[in-house]
Amino acid sequence: MSHFPFPKIFFVVVLLLLTWVSYGQVQRGAYRTMLKTLLSHSVPEMSIQEAARDSAGVVFLDARESREFEVSHIAGAIPVGYDHFDVSLLPALDKDRPVVVYCSVGYRSEKITEKLLAAGFKNVSNLYGGIFEWVNQGYPVVNQTGATQEVHAYSRSWGVWLRKGKKVYR
Repeated sequence: MSHFPFPKIFFVVVLLLLTWVSYGQVQRGAYRTMLKTLLSHSVPEMSIQEAARDSAGVVFLDARESREFEVSHIAGAIPVGYDHFDVSLLPALDKDRPVVVYCSVGYRSEKITEKLLAAGFKNVSNLYGGIFEWVNQGYPVVNQTGATQEVHAYSRSWGVWLRKGKKVYR
């Protein structure tokens, strides 16, 4: 009886596909590995490319604190913060409308996304890689005066993940 290595081949193909899909979401291997362990992956995740492509039809919620939002944010984003986030303080949003939540790397926004899902939002996702990956992949950010290269890098230890843009720590 011949032994066909189908399970091994299938496993390798699946592994290659997962690697390819992950690569499309976050371009740097070390950043991808950090996110894989930092996040619990408990909520739907949206890639940077998907969010950029669908940006006209999505509501972006920024889960960073106000000092971070003021430095820069994704155009049209609504600041909701993290430390004192309360679903009841959100502007009236249709719970069926696509919502993408982001922060610096995705940890805080993952927690806010969990709260939104628990509150009945049906089409909400965490932006995988956060605003750091958004900027790393060349997508624009704005502040109150218009387009900017500045990005609040949260702290020097987290700022290592921001490869493009001008890091700000104020």
